[in-house]
Amino acid sequence: MDRRALLKLSLLGATGAVLPKVASASKMASPAGGIYYTKSAPGRWAKKVGGHFPNVENMSAGKIKVVTGHAMDGYKHYIVKHIVLDKNNNFIAEHMFDPMKDKAAISTFDLGSYKGEIKVLSVCNKHDTWVNSTMV
Repeated sequence: MDRRALLKLSLLGATGAVLPKVASASKMASPAGGIYYTKSAPGRWAKKVGGHFPNVENMSAGKIKVVTGHAMDGYKHYIVKHIVLDKNNNFIAEHMFDPMKDKAAISTFDLGSYKGEIKVLSVCNKHDTWVNSTMV
């Protein structure tokens, strides 16, 4: 095994031992090493669901709109980005927010001809990563 592979494996193992699995939905494989929250499993952030859970709206011709009802309070507290993954947790797209310019956490994505399950992540700088899944 080459040195880079060994280091990568060592770091992944150490991370898994330190970071607990705080929330999961039984039918969803973890896209973030077991650290994410859902509407039905908000973990320690049960009072934060409304402002952090990404809502997905199917638009026309392979397009979706993602809205996270979270205030953008400058760099103090804001939604960092939205990420779209396919059914196998492969990256499709992301939209990063600038909390000094963006007034709301709203993204639109063109998924092209992709059909099937997607997972949409909403990342908050204070309240971690939230996941929603839907069919497109």
